[in-house]
Amino acid sequence: MPQQPSRWRLNRQKLFRNVHGLFLTRRRQSIALLLIAFMVLFILWTAGFFSWSPFTSSKVVIILATNQGGGVKRWKKPNEWATERSSIENKRRYARRWNYELAVKDCSEKKKYSHEFRESWQRIDVIKQTMRQYPKAEWFWWLDLNTYIMEPQISLDEHIFNHLDSVYRTVEYFNVLNFTVDIPYVDYEQPINMLITQDCGGFNLGSFLIRRSDWTDRLLDFWWDPAMYEQKHMEWEHAEQDALEYLYSQHAWIRSSVGFLPLRKINSFPPGACSQYAGNPLFFYDQKDRDFVVNMAGCDFGRDCYLEMEAYKELDQLLHKKKFWLF
Repeated sequence: MPQQPSRWRLNRQKLFRNVHGLFLTRRRQSIALLLIAFMVLFILWTAGFFSWSPFTSSKVVIILATNQGGGVKRWKKPNEWATERSSIENKRRYARRWNYELAVKDCSEKKKYSHEFRESWQRIDVIKQTMRQYPKAEWFWWLDLNTYIMEPQISLDEHIFNHLDSVYRTVEYFNVLNFTVDIPYVDYEQPINMLITQDCGGFNLGSFLIRRSDWTDRLLDFWWDPAMYEQKHMEWEHAEQDALEYLYSQHAWIRSSVGFLPLRKINSFPPGACSQYAGNPLFFYDQKDRDFVVNMAGCDFGRDCYLEMEAYKELDQLLHKKKFWLF
């Protein structure tokens, strides 16, 4: 007859099974907890709670100036909140897709004290602050709240930075302000440090790019000069836009590093903006051409920013056939 295992051996085997089972259970629990933690972090990151990306150090920062405090002279209406949320989420998705940084800047406090802070000039100060906040970034893309990126599958490298050699260096092709084209001592061999567009009213600052450089530091200091503001603010209806146009018209060193993009490259208009140019293909968003960004400039005056934002948001979803899932 076969020898029966001793009670001591049976107890040892039972203890081993219990310990092994407990080890496996704790191991499974640890793996499950790690998976849950990873999923939570992934959800928070994709939702935009973290601006840092573990995969790259971004050379681009998108600056979006908002008024998140609820209002300055009055409380914001529901449609205004919705427009702000849609605009922020649009830039957040784009920044996440290309590992850019998104700096959402609340300007409500600045606007509260606009008699001291010079309301509408705050974008210059915001740019200076953001450059200090992201010391390793190279390019900073300012976007007004009433803009919407329509082609998020295109990176800024593909759309702009890889083609800087084809950027216009003078205003000859479109000179709505009748600038003097030829002024002495302009060195167009200098690198481009600012990319802007022009519309029916002059320089458009709803969407423009500026590069970190000594030239940029100097420009921002000139542009933000209180003495210039105090002397000219009663004459300059468009505030910092008029100031930049004046500096460009007077200083060769500023012209040497400014490049001009066609308006529709980063600033396509909806119907109703620049109405005196209605139908002009230089200005208005064209779905067939899949323009990169639409800028609903002036929608606060006689138009509806919410309806325009929702219309382009729906068009964006239609063009890209987006489906919204958890992951």
